[in-house]
Amino acid sequence: MVSVVQNVAIDCSDAYELARFWGEVTGCPLHPQTRPGDRETVVMLAQGPLLYFNQVPEPKTVKNRIHLCLRPTTSREEEVERLLGLGATLVADRRQPDGTGWAVLADPEGNEFCVLRGESDGTDMS
Repeated sequence: MVSVVQNVAIDCSDAYELARFWGEVTGCPLHPQTRPGDRETVVMLAQGPLLYFNQVPEPKTVKNRIHLCLRPTTSREEEVERLLGLGATLVADRRQPDGTGWAVLADPEGNEFCVLRGESDGTDMS
């Protein structure tokens, strides 16, 4: 017997707006019944678990212990620039001169995520 990951839950102050951001990041749609003001919202990823956004009253106060790592289909630098344009912020730059490493960004509510090397960068573990 095993358990299957159904979704990755993300607590937030505005479920609809944060889901719209992540829908743009991933290029995946929100659940078709999603409406502005919904307290629970889902981004339907093409593969893997759903991204589930749950509106909560308390704000984020510390670094997340679990985060998403994104592998872009373009270069890491192109994706970082695209995500910054969508409203993400750069938290830490872990990119190395030899091309390895990653960039740590935060979504509009401060949830950290990483952008790894992209397909056009040549993939490795970072």
